[in-house]
Amino acid sequence: MGTLLSLVDREVHLMGTRTAKYWVTPNVDVEITMNGNMSVSTPQECTSRAGVVPASFNGDVGTSTDHMGKVLSTSRVADANIAAVGADVRCDVESAIERTVAATAHDDVTVQTVEVAVPIGDRDPQPAPTITGDWSAFGGVVPVLAGSPGAGASVVTAVLADAVQLLAWRVLMVDTADPVRSGLAAAPVSDGPWSAGPHPAVRIRHSWRGSALVARLETTVPVLAPEMVPPPRFWASPVGQPQVTVVDVAADLWRLAANPLDGPGAWLRQGTPCPRPILVVRATRPSLLHAEQVLHRLRVWSAVGLVTMPVALIVVGARRWPPGVVGVAGTHLTPLVDGAVFLPHDKDIAVGGVTGLVTPRRLRDAVLPLLRRWGLAAGVRRLPGVKGALS
Repeated sequence: MGTLLSLVDREVHLMGTRTAKYWVTPNVDVEITMNGNMSVSTPQECTSRAGVVPASFNGDVGTSTDHMGKVLSTSRVADANIAAVGADVRCDVESAIERTVAATAHDDVTVQTVEVAVPIGDRDPQPAPTITGDWSAFGGVVPVLAGSPGAGASVVTAVLADAVQLLAWRVLMVDTADPVRSGLAAAPVSDGPWSAGPHPAVRIRHSWRGSALVARLETTVPVLAPEMVPPPRFWASPVGQPQVTVVDVAADLWRLAANPLDGPGAWLRQGTPCPRPILVVRATRPSLLHAEQVLHRLRVWSAVGLVTMPVALIVVGARRWPPGVVGVAGTHLTPLVDGAVFLPHDKDIAVGGVTGLVTPRRLRDAVLPLLRRWGLAAGVRRLPGVKGALS
């Protein structure tokens, strides 16, 4: 069976715990069971089993860059499964692509983005049976997720990387953000060489932040869609295996949770050793409400053994929960609330963001309980009082 990785931003329904259903084109619905069987039906048949066809699939396909990438990704799924699905799917997908290409023929940004997005998706096929990750080249993987907009995931990534390297562990810090929007753009102290990515226009720059290796994206593409972020294997350290890899999963988590199996979401794949995702929120009711909905979406993928749910909660900009905030946490977020780690407000970080200077000691000390829980700071009561740039 072909890849599940390209099923982007679709409505997902579980039938029991062994079956998932995906909307693929305006005219086709694909039902995939976890043993690899696939069946296809039309919107009329789908409606009788699963309710109304999603509004985004009524009428013509959209013309945005993101939607273009989704349509092209869908075409690859149809091609990979053409023997099982039939020629009618190919016709539907090709028709959708033709409409989208015609609508965006004069959009240079869209054209350049699509020219890169297609080869990236084609070069990393992942059949369903091997969709879990082999994390042995990365040590312990710690994906950092923003539970709500502006939660501070990049700050948490830098704090964790600084704390772990000061505990004498070999650290790889991964920045998956579009370079022009990265919260870690100024984090490296010095730039190093680059390594090839899945396409000549998207590559990985390796730099240094003290003894921690920083891997971040470089691209000549005007817009870097999340689906164009290279798979994890491209981020492996060229200078020795790290013991801990901290990943800034820089994407809209609500959208990512619709298909967390490619792009930055690939860092959530279950595997060996199992990743330990961290969810980052603010101490506000809206932030927790956002996070609860995101976890609800991720739970669908976790239920079929494809992704790892967050195992820890970090609250940025507060020392404790304000009155009336925790009450909005739902069934998915509540188990994380009692063990939440609080990162206090720091005015320099708030104003200047993450720079080449080491993160403040009080922020690094705040994450020590979490690191002790994971066996990374056994017996350590306080981290060294380093100032300035890490060397």
